[in-house]
Amino acid sequence: MSLVVVGSMAFDAIETPFGKSDKIIGGAATYIAWSASNFAQPIKQISVVGGDFPKEELQMLEARGVVTEGVEIKENEKSFFWSGRYHLDMNTRDTLDTQLNVLANFNPVVPDSYQDCEFLMLGNLVPAVQNAVIEQMKNKPKLVVLDTMNFWMEIAMPDLENVLKKVDVLMVNDSEARQLSGQYSLVKAAKVIMNMGPKYLIIKKGEHGALLFHGDQVFFAPALPLEDVFDPTGAGDTFAGGFIGHIAKTKDISFENMKTAIIVGSAMASFCVEKFGTTRLKEISKEDIDARIQQFVQLVNFDIELV
Repeated sequence: MSLVVVGSMAFDAIETPFGKSDKIIGGAATYIAWSASNFAQPIKQISVVGGDFPKEELQMLEARGVVTEGVEIKENEKSFFWSGRYHLDMNTRDTLDTQLNVLANFNPVVPDSYQDCEFLMLGNLVPAVQNAVIEQMKNKPKLVVLDTMNFWMEIAMPDLENVLKKVDVLMVNDSEARQLSGQYSLVKAAKVIMNMGPKYLIIKKGEHGALLFHGDQVFFAPALPLEDVFDPTGAGDTFAGGFIGHIAKTKDISFENMKTAIIVGSAMASFCVEKFGTTRLKEISKEDIDARIQQFVQLVNFDIELV
């Protein structure tokens, strides 16, 4: 089994109504790797960081079974940096600062040792970079999952349309699904988007759960009602990590197993929001994860008799 994860490894500075962080570790690939490594190893990481990215962070990931041969370190440059402020609803946020730094000229190189890739998780990045990784794969992976965002729909739509033709699963949030499809109804939006290439579509709805579409089939997974949501940054990436981690562990890419994978992803995301950055993901045990998944099962489990 080989799971390849592509995405940013970066710094964030976050303000929420409940607190403020200094510069902390973030980036899509970081969250995905911390989450997925609970289920599948090795995880082969492709990213780029500057000389300012702490070596001990890479070592901690390596101790979790993450291979960092594909992580390029540009010693004389700075890592990607994002700063944002969340509103009281924790779903809307304002970007305060974005510094592309090493990501500005990122040309990913897929090492030979990554060519056994069965599962490819393309975290949110420039669509042309995501495409460059797919193009370097000598054998088509069993499943290619892609996450993207509204920013790329606005400035790189032709590149995004090109890469969507090559992926199996697309992950977006509800506003991005509407923007990409031009449809308000998420059911209509899903049909339009699946005609663009992906066979499966996952629409994330934050605290309102997630939808999985495939052909005429639809599955809905709730989000766990949490007493404290401290920092939603990285929750979507953590969800993606749980999802692809479960798929890679089971090697089953059926719609039925994807339902389970969405519950696993939702459980992982529910941990992520409990503390700033990756802090909570570094603390949890297998027992914590099993108990949280069981909570999800009980949340939606009901017997009904029609009379």
